[in-house]
Amino acid sequence: MARKTKAEAAATREALLDAAEEVFFAKGVARTSLEQIARHAGLTRGAVYWHFKNKGDLFMALVQRVRMPFQSLMEEVSNADPTVSPLDAIRLACHAGLNRLEQPSHQRILSILLHRCEFFSDINPIEMQDEIAEECFDEMLLVFQLAQQQQLLRDDITPEIATRLMQSTLGGLFHDWLRNPDAFSLHERGGVLIDALMAMLHR
Repeated sequence: MARKTKAEAAATREALLDAAEEVFFAKGVARTSLEQIARHAGLTRGAVYWHFKNKGDLFMALVQRVRMPFQSLMEEVSNADPTVSPLDAIRLACHAGLNRLEQPSHQRILSILLHRCEFFSDINPIEMQDEIAEECFDEMLLVFQLAQQQQLLRDDITPEIATRLMQSTLGGLFHDWLRNPDAFSLHERGGVLIDALMAMLHR
């Protein structure tokens, strides 16, 4: 019985996150109430408060659903091919991330974070975006530093500049794509840009 109860609680939590994703995307975060999310999920507001302290807590859980730490992507690449070079590992990790972002749920949540989330009560979207960007920068920088140590990186490009070039490329790509996702394939256009940039950075 305990297992069933735990499974049911997990299912309720996922249903609330599914509902929040849909309502936040349609109405924006500030204009969405917890009661609206509960109704959309076919649940009570009490069910929301059982799983989440407030709307900010729920929103953070939603973002965590699709958060892809760069280190995790790198580990997947390295596990698939332990001999892969640092620069190729970055390139392949970026390709993997772009492929996942084209999944409808990832697209919606990223769009909510960047375009449908206003400063509201305990929600600070800029702070969340900065935290994710800084984490990605620090993890990617370590790999570019390793590439420099292995004399794979161009002499006139520092690991810091290489990391900022990659982050700027990805950030601009995400914003262009989210304005009109049907205009182009994120992983196809992004893959071409990433490959071109990595070729320019390679010694």
